[in-house]
Amino acid sequence: MELRHLRYFVAVAEAGNLTRAAEKLFIAQPPLTRAIKQLEEEVGVELFIRKPRGLELTTGGEYFLEQAKQVLDKVNATVDDTRRIARHRKTLFSIGFVPSVFYGQLPLMVRRLRQNQTLEIVLHELKTREQVEALKAGKIDIGFGRLNIQDPDVEQELLFDEPMIAAVPANHPLTRHPPSMKELSEVPMITFPAGAGPNFSDITQGLFHRRGLRVNVIQQVNDVQTALSLVASDMGFTLVPEQVRRLQREGVDYMPLEDDNITTPVIASRRRGENPNAVMRLTNTILAELVENRLTGRYP
Repeated sequence: MELRHLRYFVAVAEAGNLTRAAEKLFIAQPPLTRAIKQLEEEVGVELFIRKPRGLELTTGGEYFLEQAKQVLDKVNATVDDTRRIARHRKTLFSIGFVPSVFYGQLPLMVRRLRQNQTLEIVLHELKTREQVEALKAGKIDIGFGRLNIQDPDVEQELLFDEPMIAAVPANHPLTRHPPSMKELSEVPMITFPAGAGPNFSDITQGLFHRRGLRVNVIQQVNDVQTALSLVASDMGFTLVPEQVRRLQREGVDYMPLEDDNITTPVIASRRRGENPNAVMRLTNTILAELVENRLTGRYP
């Protein structure tokens, strides 16, 4: 099996049509048809159901597509990293993160890693589920998010649980005392990020739903910065992790919640079963120190 077979298969699966896939690949249709047939013979199963209007993946084909994409992503990432290392003669270490964890100690970890002149640190803003896929594809080496996602190839470590707070318009009645979840549910809510879940938006809305409260989501936005801008515009409130308090914003007040047991996890994700190299061992040492500082109150 050659890499071109995988690339051809992914192109056909995504196009659902041999003619369109051949045009995309800039090859004639007959050799593409032969390549797909050879691939099916080598795998030993039919990957497509042939229909008059095109092709449809079989159950085996759907699984093979997922795995083929991971293989190709890993190959592409390896080629890119090799070229970058050859240019800079540095070890590449890639970190995935959701924005809401970047207002705490993560920048301190990155700063300390960057003190090593033999390292090139690359940051990727990714949702937690995207981090899991990026780890499996070799695009990142470690990820920091807030969702627990079960995957046999990825292990997750709970670093700590972080209190949630409300970001409300300055001088709003909600600033008179720590608001209850019921009081918040009576005010328009801004959530982030927008798009398909699971994500932080699902976490925050779930806090209300589990208490039997309905919430009026007036706007979904892509990031916490935009959410805070809308709060400052008096459009509503948003729930944020406590670390975001460090992001001072005119027109926004941060309020602790009446229920101070409402928290959101900070989770580190790594490839399962992978022996840590020198860079990962250094990262783990720095991370353990920073988490200890957080848990013992030496950092907000």
